Amino acid sequence: MKKLLFFGCLLALATGCTKKSGELIGVQGRDPWFQPDPFGMLYCPMGNMMQGPNDEDVPFAHNTKARMVSIQAFYVDQTEITNNEYRQFVYHVRDSIARRMLAAGSQPDDFIYKEADYWAENPQLKGLVQYDESPEKANLNWDNSINWRSEDEAYNTDLLPLFLPEKERFYKRVEIDTRKLNFEYYRIDMRTAAAKSNRFIPEKTAPDPLTLKQYPSQNPGSYTVNKKEKLDRSAFIIKDIINIYPDTLAWVHDFTYSFNEPMTNMYFWHPAYDEYPVVGVTWKQCRAFCIWRTQLFNSFLYGNGGIFVQDFRLPTESEWEYAARGGLKLSPFPWGGPYIRNARGCFLGNFKPMRGSYIDDGGFHTVKVLSYNPNDWGIYCMAGNVAEWTSGAFDESSYDFSHDLNPDYVYEPTPAEEKIPVLNRKVIRGGSWKDVGYYLETSTRSYEYQDTAKCYIGFRCVMTYLGRQKDDEL
Repeated sequence: MKKLLFFGCLLALATGCTKKSGELIGVQGRDPWFQPDPFGMLYCPMGNMMQGPNDEDVPFAHNTKARMVSIQAFYVDQTEITNNEYRQFVYHVRDSIARRMLAAGSQPDDFIYKEADYWAENPQLKGLVQYDESPEKANLNWDNSINWRSEDEAYNTDLLPLFLPEKERFYKRVEIDTRKLNFEYYRIDMRTAAAKSNRFIPEKTAPDPLTLKQYPSQNPGSYTVNKKEKLDRSAFIIKDIINIYPDTLAWVHDFTYSFNEPMTNMYFWHPAYDEYPVVGVTWKQCRAFCIWRTQLFNSFLYGNGGIFVQDFRLPTESEWEYAARGGLKLSPFPWGGPYIRNARGCFLGNFKPMRGSYIDDGGFHTVKVLSYNPNDWGIYCMAGNVAEWTSGAFDESSYDFSHDLNPDYVYEPTPAEEKIPVLNRKVIRGGSWKDVGYYLETSTRSYEYQDTAKCYIGFRCVMTYLGRQKDDEL
């Protein structure tokens, strides 16, 4: 009896796994896939929250209101993007431009990072490039093959145009001209492409026979029927070129009658500040970083037999608030509770406490990105240290008309509109080292202009999760 049962199970299993011709069984041979957790990012599960103020609107700004919203699952950087992480982007662009110059043997027409140029193998670069086990780790050996530290040392003359001209050098130091570190990037304007008016172009043709029979005296050429042709997809692929080096002078121009020259001199490039948040970056520079990071990661995945994942991007305003709350739906601060001090009287973030004693919270200007305790989801400095750019455009009434499903309000000004300040406002969140406690609240909204760089604004990236939630993979 046991043998019969055993062979019966085998027969049922074999029959059930047999590929039946003519049946709907989907595309076969596709390997199972699981979302890899991006390095340095934390998973935020899908959920809902009461967006908006949980306490008094202190300045009576009337630009928020409490409402229930739902947020899709996503990843978020555990910390703000650091100087050293952003420097990887700067070096990548620098090396790409230098590669093209070395390959050409002369000055290019422009100084622009182009992805194809960076990854191309140039035989002229043999001996000048250090290769590791993967292409994304191949960088120019600036310290050995290309001597540049002193005017007295020999260096490759093909790279001379990339350095500061002699009259602009300080104490004859040969340094990269950061004004030439330009990044060319592309994005798809999906919202414009999704507009019904942009889906097709009406084609003017003769009317159908029934129309001619009803109105024989009409000129057939005056009719436009429903026959349409598709609009060229390239109309929605937007190219932009932007200089990607941070504005190190932000430390000086943001504060009048304040001595911040030491921060301008050292903050971005010195190893002492490697783990501090990058500042002096505009909204467009942050978007360019996200696009570069996406290409870097997808190139790595594709080169190792993987497939692409969702893009890195700036968080929407609602995603930022959802991550800042860390599952505490009614708390005014990321750490919970209505107070900025813990039970021992210690401040819980880097801001401007009391009557302006900047050192009482343990900071002065910015602090390292892993300072203070994280929120319940393990995310650091969602309040204080530096305020953070989001992808959202700022409108005082956006809570009244944006959707309650992944709420987002974006507006991309045209080149002509970029001269109109009100159309260039982007939402910043979290407060910074120079702000009072009100701006540290998870619901507080503020803004800055997208073409400005401030010494108190940084950013972090997010990535939408592929799928509904992690439990679906089990």
